[in-house]
Parts: sequence; C-alpha cells; structure tokens
Amino acid sequence: MKAERLYILGPAGRLEALLEFDPTWRPRATALVCHPHPLFGGTMHNKVVYRAARAALQTGLPTLRFNFRGVGKSEGGFADEIGERDDVRAALDFLQARYPQFPVCLMGFSFGSVVGLTVGARDPRVAALVGLGVPVATSSLDFLREAHKPILIVQGAEDIYGPREDIEALFLTLPEPKRLHWVKGVDHFFTGKLAEVQSAVREFVEQVSTRIPPRPDSP
Repeated sequence: MKAERLYILGPAGRLEALLEFDPTWRPRATALVCHPHPLFGGTMHNKVVYRAARAALQTGLPTLRFNFRGVGKSEGGFADEIGERDDVRAALDFLQARYPQFPVCLMGFSFGSVVGLTVGARDPRVAALVGLGVPVATSSLDFLREAHKPILIVQGAEDIYGPREDIEALFLTLPEPKRLHWVKGVDHFFTGKLAEVQSAVREFVEQVSTRIPPRPDSP
C-alpha cells in the first residue's frame, strides 16, 4: 500500500490530505472520507474515519482523507459547515483530476456525514454514499430523500445524536438502493465495535463498486 501526504488547494487555502492506494490494483472507483466536527477534536486520523478508509482500501479503492480548514496543517478557520462543503468539493476536484475515469464513494462520520453527504448527494461525481454516526438529532438530512444513489447508514444503537426512532424514520423515506446497519451496544463513537463498522462498510463498498459504471465523461 502506498501513502502520499499532500496538500489540496481549497477555497480558504491549502488542505492537508492523505491519499492511500495499492498501485498493483486497477480500481473501478475511488473513496473520499470526511472527518467529525473540527471544534470537538475531529481530524482525518479519527478512529472511525480510519476504519472507513481501511474498508475502502481493502476493496481496492484509492482513498483520500483530508483535514477540513483550520484542522491540523490545513489553512483557514471553521466556517459553520458552509465553507467545509467547499472543502469537500475541493477534495472531489482533486480526485477527479487524479482519477478522471472513476466515480467516488463518499463517506463521512458525524459532522463529516452531514457535510459530506450534503455535497455528495447532489454532485454527479459521487456514485455512492456512506453515513457513519449520522447526527439526525442536530442536523437535517432530508436532502437524502432526493438522492437516488446507493447509500449505507451505520449507526450505534445507543447513539444519542442519532436516536434509533429518528434514524429509522429517515431511512424509510430514502429511495432504494439503501442499507441500514445497527451496531448493538455502542454509542456515537462505536467504542469496542470498530471492526464491525469496518466490515459493514467493506461489504457495502465491495458490492457497489462492482456495479458502478465508469464516468460518462471519462476519456
């Protein structure tokens, strides 16, 4: 596995990023993983983000993690989700330039799920979505009802930021194909069950990546 530490040009300055890939594989897609809230210690090295990235890499997808503006060595400052959405678009721009023929599986944990899926649901470069620890108690994800893309939601059964009844109510309104995986006995951070999270993401990515067609504008 090869790892490139790099910087992406974002609208508020450089964004610290990590691109990992196996140069011996020929993938059908790439992955982008967004981290939790910058004001509460969220970084691209978060344990849940790391496990999601591992799952994508295990299926052969080149995987990009990055720090939102103001986090780690990324320039700028917190911009109340709006600026962070632009950071996600900048990361997608990078993946499009690096892998122009491959669509993206966009993943996010907590704050990263709200910001990432907001962009990914509408961006034609994104072919599949993964939300981990989706905080429906504090953020609206109604936009997902119009996103006709494969989606996986992985949620802790005792997550106070994404209560079961709220997650299930949202899930019922989402178009197919969709999948909801409950991790029993854990809260928002999936403590002690990260291997199960990784396995659920890997299984989903394996299935959708084999069915994703190349981008129509690929060379």
